[in-house]
Amino acid sequence: MYEAYLDIGQEVKAALAAGKPVVALESTIISHGMPWPRNVETALAVEALVRENGAVPATIAILGGRLKVGLAPEQIEYLGKAKDVEKCSRRDIPFIIAKKRDGATTVAGTMILASMAGIRIFATGGVGGVHRGAETSFDISADLLELARTDVAVVCAGAKSILDIGLTLEYLETNGVPVIGYGTDELPAFYTRKSGFSVDYRVDGPSELALALKAKWDLGLHGGIIVANPIPEEYSMDPAIINAAIEEALRQARAADIKGKESTPFLLAKVKELTGGDSLNSNIELVYNNAKVAAAIAVEFAALG
Repeated sequence: MYEAYLDIGQEVKAALAAGKPVVALESTIISHGMPWPRNVETALAVEALVRENGAVPATIAILGGRLKVGLAPEQIEYLGKAKDVEKCSRRDIPFIIAKKRDGATTVAGTMILASMAGIRIFATGGVGGVHRGAETSFDISADLLELARTDVAVVCAGAKSILDIGLTLEYLETNGVPVIGYGTDELPAFYTRKSGFSVDYRVDGPSELALALKAKWDLGLHGGIIVANPIPEEYSMDPAIINAAIEEALRQARAADIKGKESTPFLLAKVKELTGGDSLNSNIELVYNNAKVAAAIAVEFAALG
């Protein structure tokens, strides 16, 4: 039934039909994660990196109420400049369709559309999670529930360090979502390579991971997987600096009563401001790194047939 709502780009459609590797890419990072023109430049550079590493990129969004898997460059440019683009998770998708609105897909939203198209590997920056203070606010990202139910592997630089990482891992464990360290025994914390928390398993290359993904889904063990890929050492930020900026951003968010889906964009923008733009540069570099790793995994996964 969902095919009536879904438009798959010709390049992506041909790749999927031929069993070639495809990597899904989100659009919230374009509309809500970075300022113009860095957002468009980054999105196009990420697509180029996916191609250079042997896979086909599929940037995902909702345009005029149509689900789009595989955006053209002019559509990415449009999203980078457009105002009033909705941030779309699972709950939002049907209403953005009904109202024929534009929507930028979150991790959860991108996973859903990628799964509809038959794409199993997805590269992003960091996943959402349990927010600090969630024991009273119950502010838990829909990304985590989507990871429990949707068969897509999410390559990321761990959980965003604005979150309560310990509670995020507990939630993932409860829902049976594997957290895999890519070349690391410790969960990265987005801007930094270390969080103080261990991963469930470590893998040191794409072939082992591809075999595990195939086994998981062949066995009917539905749900996603987090592939935690640390930010490259040269772009990792000083934990003391980034943690101080996060604490101040959280204080300002509380003072301004910022809640719900507005929290993450507000906090990331405030951290960027407080670090003099260094956090944005780190954010871009970790996304590039995740795109390369996702493409390598997609190549190995496609080879398994």
